[in-house]
Amino acid sequence: MRAAVITFPGSNCDRDMAVALEKVSGRAPIRVWHGDADLPEGLDFIALPGGFSYGDYLRSGAMAAHSPIMRAVATAAGRGVPVLGVCNGFQILTEAQLLPGALMRNAAQTFICRTVALRVENSQSLFTSAYATGQVIHIPVAHHDGNYFADEATLDRLEGEGRVAFRYVEGCNGSRRDIAGILNDAGNVLGMMPHPERAIETDHGGSDGRGLFESAVRGLVAA
Repeated sequence: MRAAVITFPGSNCDRDMAVALEKVSGRAPIRVWHGDADLPEGLDFIALPGGFSYGDYLRSGAMAAHSPIMRAVATAAGRGVPVLGVCNGFQILTEAQLLPGALMRNAAQTFICRTVALRVENSQSLFTSAYATGQVIHIPVAHHDGNYFADEATLDRLEGEGRVAFRYVEGCNGSRRDIAGILNDAGNVLGMMPHPERAIETDHGGSDGRGLFESAVRGLVAA
């Protein structure tokens, strides 16, 4: 799998994402700077990592969404290239309008850093095929602005089209309908607040996140 990890000023999970992709796929991803205008040719997978791009000024992800590389990311996503955005990456995807809704300040106005239980709502996507629908997995979160918001019509559409990928089992940050991760309408863009790249090895506390990367590798090989 030929993957790329995008680094923005303030990214702090780009190395974690690169390590996870290499461990699961066997191939180190290409590291791409946000100021680059173009992506490498022949990419199979693009990851937008967590962190605090531009210090979360204005709104989390708002400035990064206008980085030069995001035009290339949007074009690649439009061609069907899988794009994963985790935490700040999810925020960037919504600000870039590659996913609907917005990520707001956590309901309790506090930074949340702990492992949470997630229920897999859709196991038929490129990112989730290694899981079973209804399976409960445990993945770390670390965010201050992870409260997912969308209007009722958008939420109903996400639910009706099977685009809710993950849901918090016991709530977390005030997210509408406990949504933790969503897909775009084509199913090739996933944004999620929890960090699967931090849960790929049992020696580091758990491996439930590994299935997401295994799903992508298996799906791309099958394609």
